[in-house]
Amino acid sequence: MEYFLRIDKFLNAVNLTKRRAVAQDMIEEGVVLINGKAVKSSKNVAVGDIITLVYLTREQRFEVLQLPTIKSTPKSQQHLYVKELL
Repeated sequence: MEYFLRIDKFLNAVNLTKRRAVAQDMIEEGVVLINGKAVKSSKNVAVGDIITLVYLTREQRFEVLQLPTIKSTPKSQQHLYVKELL
């Protein structure tokens, strides 16, 4: 069975945003991209996807390594789920 996770839940679960509401706001503003395309909150994340977060002065890119199976993960475990691309 394949496991799916919505982008808004993923960003919150792996501590890329502080709250799910923040993730949803960013998605609505079009500053969250998966594989170079702006997405909706309901978009599922898959292992290998490249997530880009666009800020005013910079961009952060992350490769999805695995999907968490719990609602939130400790920040110390973030490296298990995403790898920042430079």
